[in-house]
Amino acid sequence: MLVPFGIRDFLDRAVTVYPDRIGIVDEPGRSAQAWQRLTYRRVAELAAAQAAGLDALGVGHGKRVAIVSHNSARLLTSFFGVSGYGRVLVPINFRLSAHEASYIVEDSGAEVLLMDPELADTLAPVSCRHRFTLGETADAELYRFGFEPEPWQPDENATATINYTSGTTARPKGVQLTHRNIWVNATTFALHTGVTDRDVYLHTLPMFHVNGWGMVFGMTGMGARHVMLRKVDGAEILRRVAEHGVTVMCAAPAVVNAVLAAAEDWDGEIPGRDRLRVIVAGAPPPTHTIARVETVLGWEFIQIYGLTETSPLLTVNRARAEWDGLDLRQRAEKLARAGGPVLGVTLRTSASGEVLARSNTVMEGYWQQPEETSHALKGGWFHTGDGGSLGQDGYLTISDREKDVIITGGENVSSVEVEDALFDHPAVTEVAVIGVPDEKWGETIKALVVPATEQVTEAELIDWCKQRLARYKAPTSVEFRTELARTATGKLQKYKLREPYWAGRARRVN
Repeated sequence: MLVPFGIRDFLDRAVTVYPDRIGIVDEPGRSAQAWQRLTYRRVAELAAAQAAGLDALGVGHGKRVAIVSHNSARLLTSFFGVSGYGRVLVPINFRLSAHEASYIVEDSGAEVLLMDPELADTLAPVSCRHRFTLGETADAELYRFGFEPEPWQPDENATATINYTSGTTARPKGVQLTHRNIWVNATTFALHTGVTDRDVYLHTLPMFHVNGWGMVFGMTGMGARHVMLRKVDGAEILRRVAEHGVTVMCAAPAVVNAVLAAAEDWDGEIPGRDRLRVIVAGAPPPTHTIARVETVLGWEFIQIYGLTETSPLLTVNRARAEWDGLDLRQRAEKLARAGGPVLGVTLRTSASGEVLARSNTVMEGYWQQPEETSHALKGGWFHTGDGGSLGQDGYLTISDREKDVIITGGENVSSVEVEDALFDHPAVTEVAVIGVPDEKWGETIKALVVPATEQVTEAELIDWCKQRLARYKAPTSVEFRTELARTATGKLQKYKLREPYWAGRARRVN
């Protein structure tokens, strides 16, 4: 028997087994527009009503619906109300500028744009056939209760979401993730991290990040409780952990650092001690950070590695029985690696040291970019663009990044995109944008500029970028040079430009 995978399977199970359990806690008392506390039965009703509303708008199966929102019940429900009923959800980074969001809406061909009320003014220039500002007014227009949605025959190879990522080009690429990709990722993720119906999951990770790394689905399918967090704040995270009995969260290293900083001023015992597991990805954190998670917070540290193109899970590193006798530093050193391949993933490295992967979680392709797709999937392997090595125990260590991408605070930034913005400034003759180590953000963005005039300043160029790009993509520093290292054919030698900043480090990622 072959039953096609579909992402609505996760909600269908939750409403069958746990219909009256509170499934989502949506910022109670903190947002006037919040849905407060929703049972899984109500989540299923909202998802069906949203699908019926899209039917009424004439948005057929396979059509794209874009959403720009902080973490919220409306965003989580839309994964099921849109993708679960045969359409394609396009979650957009809420930190992007109107210009950047416009490109994604246009490139994806989205017919509906759903916007968080905090972002409505910022996104006013973004045009779309149907625009809704999420809230009670839009609810009345968008959700049609009492109407049966148009039936959709589940197709596991159909695109469920298009997630845009900053890659090696100035324009972001739309990653097509199928129902099968998402289904396998979610179940595998839940298996390796031990998710049960007793878990309470705090959404510290923005859901636009590869669909919340799949926890949107895995936690729902297991009947766990979702607790929303709209904006990251270390002290507020600790308060939510204490208030809701949180047992699991996913976070970039910068978020972990924010919690550790808040813990220094926390009055009393740190909440979550000996019960909470924090799943970290984005870039390998230093061993002393891992050790502090265990000692200062008393939380279990789990590291994963993956990419948007792989749904994202490729490896997981969780303390194992063989390490029980190790001291704190030795165990932290073990956990600093990317980890072993998860079930269903095969890894190898190319002759140049690039990490290659095969899995059912690897994307269908890049939206409307067949050449980029062919290059990424060349030879039947996904080319990650990361340099690494596989130990005798099968564990992967990431040592460098071949792709021209900087990961700062958990966000991918295309250095080419930043370079293009700087090149538009009349005082910039040459520019190279690189990532350099940073204690707080892991990496931060540095621009090396050959100026046309001595009058241009660092502050002027940084402000220039902030006006054209999302603020997190702007350089934090600008260094003026008389020339930049190039090959005989004129190509920038970024590894030479990066070398002085990474000297003495075993890895070229942070």
